[in-house]
Amino acid sequence: MNKIEHIGIAVADLQKASTLYEQLLGTSCYKTERVESENVDTAFFKTGENKIELLASTADDSAIAKFIAKKGEGIHHIAFDVDDIYAEMERLKAEGFVLLNEEPKKGADNKLICFVHPKTTNGVLIELCQEIK
Repeated sequence: MNKIEHIGIAVADLQKASTLYEQLLGTSCYKTERVESENVDTAFFKTGENKIELLASTADDSAIAKFIAKKGEGIHHIAFDVDDIYAEMERLKAEGFVLLNEEPKKGADNKLICFVHPKTTNGVLIELCQEIK
């Protein structure tokens, strides 16, 4: 794993949260995107080398909707940049981590993604991200 790629924050209202984060960070959202495979709309912010991804559900049964219903709005996951997502997935499986998907999926911001189950990472949902070239 190279670095933290972004921190994902679950929000109920993407427009309202985007306005708040624009004020908080002093910068505009640089990208919005719908990710059909995850049933979310996203908004990305960058400050220095750090990125924040806001995630709002587009379906009542999505992972983000369930997360907000159970825990409320807040930090949903930490994403790490990797050079080879397939190799990293194999390495983590060999180490005993449970992956939430067997193959990488297309995620937001031109990335292949895979999630690591929080029950094997001290309660933190981890996302692996590899830029699609």
